[in-house]
Amino acid sequence: MDLIHRLKPKRLRPGDTLGIVAPASPGDRELAMAGIHWLEEIDFQVRPGLSVEQTLGYLSGTDEVRAADINAMFASPEIDGIICLRGGYGTMRLLELLDYDLIRAHPKVFVGYSDITALLLSISQRTGLVTFHGPMVASDMGKGVSDYTRDSFFRAVSGFEPPGPVTNPPFTLPPAFITPGAAQGCLTGGNLSLIAATLGTPYEIDTCGKILFLEDVGEAPYRIDRMLTHLLLAGKLQAAAGIVVDIFAGCDAESEPPSFTVQEVLEDRLYKLNIPVLYNLYFGHTADKVTLPIGVMAVLDSQAGGLEIMETAISD
Repeated sequence: MDLIHRLKPKRLRPGDTLGIVAPASPGDRELAMAGIHWLEEIDFQVRPGLSVEQTLGYLSGTDEVRAADINAMFASPEIDGIICLRGGYGTMRLLELLDYDLIRAHPKVFVGYSDITALLLSISQRTGLVTFHGPMVASDMGKGVSDYTRDSFFRAVSGFEPPGPVTNPPFTLPPAFITPGAAQGCLTGGNLSLIAATLGTPYEIDTCGKILFLEDVGEAPYRIDRMLTHLLLAGKLQAAAGIVVDIFAGCDAESEPPSFTVQEVLEDRLYKLNIPVLYNLYFGHTADKVTLPIGVMAVLDSQAGGLEIMETAISD
């Protein structure tokens, strides 16, 4: 991405029209409608894409329909930003079907997480567009959004100032450094499973000199170990300037044979990198989540207390 001119999308304002796409699995209809209603209540117009109403096994329509939905939302002058319905599975199947030249020519806010990681990274790295690892319509907005999640989302996609320090939700444990130190670089990252799955393809993540953030859900510690080891063998963790890890919700073993904890796996796999590593932030599969813009400058500093996003992710 460093060789591509970086693009910042237009900031979202009340009254703007948001396109809703379902690039992965189909969503629960009631949650989808509740999420759309929430967006309308906060003064956005909403236009669901064709994929939102489709189901094809574990996919929300054919690959061609889902990819065409994304391309059409970027192309349409009536759409100001795009938010994904939910994750699940299916976005890697779309990477060769996206029109990256079209997306580059029509930069817009694009938001999602989990399986959407493949799209966030491929769009960011192939077009230079800042993308957003943040809440989705059915997965989050349809279930009710906390002040923490809402405020972070709007700071990222609508704020006039840099989002600033990333703090945890009220009444939760603060983040802690596995390895102290200081680093600066552009943010990149997302779901660990998706990042590992794209290694060895033209769409693998570029971590060189970046602040890499990682999250996942429901993975046993040995599977997290395997994926981190995969990234180590590929040189991706060593290339990063710093690493930020979320709480890895539901990943600690409960009834398995003897196991390491997630924190023990992280300490074992990441401590010897000699770069700052911060653990226990909220930006993944949790009810409260911070929105992280991919492609903007951030600082990770144990002396200053954590992660700080240093520049705005949007343009006027």
